[in-house]
Amino acid sequence: MRVLVVTAVPAERDAVTRACGDISEVRAHRVPGAELHRAGPFDVLAGGAGPAAAAAATAFGLASGPYGLVVSAGIGGGFAPVAPVGSLVVASGIVAADLGAETPEGFVPVTGLGFGRDRFTPPPARVRDVAAATGALTAEILTVSTVTGSAERAAALLAAHPAAGAEAMEGFGVAEAADRAGVPVLEIRAVSNAVGPRDRDAWRIGDALSALTEAFGKLVPVLEGWTHHDRNDS
Repeated sequence: MRVLVVTAVPAERDAVTRACGDISEVRAHRVPGAELHRAGPFDVLAGGAGPAAAAAATAFGLASGPYGLVVSAGIGGGFAPVAPVGSLVVASGIVAADLGAETPEGFVPVTGLGFGRDRFTPPPARVRDVAAATGALTAEILTVSTVTGSAERAAALLAAHPAAGAEAMEGFGVAEAADRAGVPVLEIRAVSNAVGPRDRDAWRIGDALSALTEAFGKLVPVLEGWTHHDRNDS
């Protein structure tokens, strides 16, 4: 099974490819707007920050397929105390947390406006396998276009999404593109900071990138098991 992995920035892309060996030996080729790096079962691209860039990059990446799975991956903020810095979160739901409208009564999600969708549910069996192999927490991962920077906003997000474990900026865009192509999607985040007031001195980006590398290294035998199972079922 070949897997398309979409990250926001090159540092995240390189953390994923590093799981399969020496990064200097990674093969690269161009797709529109990005460079696809092939390492082991993973084709990894850094598609840019935010859901729009992620969706566009995923669509172009999928056109170079075929792929059996798409993964939105990278670092992100974790909701304390559920997902502390250094932990790993695999999405049970990929949620567009700020797609909707502000009203005098509060925020209304796009579904409450009568159109669109605001979440995707990754395949539960795949989520369980990834969590078991990597030791990840299973929780909703929120996609936001504006990163949370206050305790008040963090509390509001948790009130609206009590099952949330992390937030990032790309998952929902990746899921939109994958869904339209008929390819299952997962999201995996290594927690580099707590969701809330932005304290850059407390961030552990290097540790989170190392956790991402370790996680994808553990995913290789999981993917081999899925491929073997799928072949036996075909």
